[in-house]
Amino acid sequence: MQKKLLMKVCIIAALMLLLCIPLLMIQATVHERMAYRDEAARSIAEDSVGEQTVIGPVLVIPYTEEIETRVGGAGDEPSRVKSATVRRLHLVYPDELKVNGNVGTERRYRGIHQVLVYNGQYEFSGGFTLPQAADLPRSGGTARIVAVGRPYVSLPVADVRGVRAIPKISWNGALLEFGQGALLGAWQGGMHALLPADTLAAATAAGAAPAKFSFKLNLAGMERQHFVPVGRNNVVALTSNWPHPQFGGRFLPEARTVSEAGFTATWRVPSLASNVQQLLAVQAQSQEGAPPAAAHAAMARRAPPGAADAPGAAGGQLDSFSVAFVEPVNIYSQADRASKYGLLFVALTFAAFFVFEILKRLPIHPVQYALVGLALALFFLLLLGLSEHVAFALAYLGASAACIGLLSYYLGYVLRDRWRGLAFGSGLILLYGALYGLLISESNALVLGSLLLFAVLAALMVATRKVDWYQIGN
Repeated sequence: MQKKLLMKVCIIAALMLLLCIPLLMIQATVHERMAYRDEAARSIAEDSVGEQTVIGPVLVIPYTEEIETRVGGAGDEPSRVKSATVRRLHLVYPDELKVNGNVGTERRYRGIHQVLVYNGQYEFSGGFTLPQAADLPRSGGTARIVAVGRPYVSLPVADVRGVRAIPKISWNGALLEFGQGALLGAWQGGMHALLPADTLAAATAAGAAPAKFSFKLNLAGMERQHFVPVGRNNVVALTSNWPHPQFGGRFLPEARTVSEAGFTATWRVPSLASNVQQLLAVQAQSQEGAPPAAAHAAMARRAPPGAADAPGAAGGQLDSFSVAFVEPVNIYSQADRASKYGLLFVALTFAAFFVFEILKRLPIHPVQYALVGLALALFFLLLLGLSEHVAFALAYLGASAACIGLLSYYLGYVLRDRWRGLAFGSGLILLYGALYGLLISESNALVLGSLLLFAVLAALMVATRKVDWYQIGN
């Protein structure tokens, strides 16, 4: 091959490598804007409320047991009995737990960034089968129960700032107000309601009839709501005006309906399918050894947002399910995906230029290659900037129209014929249209991208099928 032609190919390849620098800089800008958006979300969460996790309700029975152990007896030392008192928490879970919720959403802004917040109106209901005081578990044969504290209903909530009104629980017809602090071992953030001191005695007198409860909870949060199913049988039904929910966690809805008007979803989770009761029983004993009065005398500290869902916080992560109120299209992830096709855009355009240069014997200067490549790269920066202010589809249309118009005008002079410039502009329209199809069809991106590359290669092969490359080299 003639040295001049080889040199031209090497220059074009070098230009493509150099254009990787602005493309990488644009990708770094996309990631930086994503970080700014995440920081705005964290700032809103710090100033108002974060993601929410609700555990419970759980009935907690504090009691103190005395354990006698024999020590000494080695050699001439006489053995003696040593007594120690240990505080225990016995957890009773609902036989049936039903939650009906209606969740409304709104947007909060921090600068140009926005996040979704929600306000949920939840109705909890169910029943507990109460144990007798004599049936409370003991540590061993030498342990005996010396005191039974006042039972209470515990409701851990990840971020209590989201509670919009102090709820009252209806316990067998009596209204009791919740107080601050969940008092459930490792989970301290939330609320609890003290039950009458004779609750266990009354349950013993009434027989095995479960104690009925119900209460309403007005809880606000940001982006995601988690539920931890603590009951023997759990039924959670939610409705919302948000049309783009994302269901997650260990359990998906048994039934769901999603439309432009919102969604409805129902979960049914039995205790056999989750680890909640086992782990809560272990985690509740993290207060073992605390004074008997500590649970009601100490003010519960507020847990940070998401603390109730922290894995390994107290021996393991509780099984939960969630619904996320998030935008269906993240403009930054879309812009990031688009920028990854930047080098492909440049390569296809340069290949078209090179073939045109060969077929028409019309030399194109490397500077003109570089300017066209920079215009193609700036499309992605325009897309990012516009998408922060308008819908992504409009931003894509505006950025692509600007770049295609500029390149069509410029190439009309570079190729010495405005119709040739318009022809290249038409090809760019097809190319940008194909890229948009890749972006909106994420699950089909691989097959669409493969078909696009095959079509471009086929077009180049057909266009150059009669070219005598040895003659061009000479």
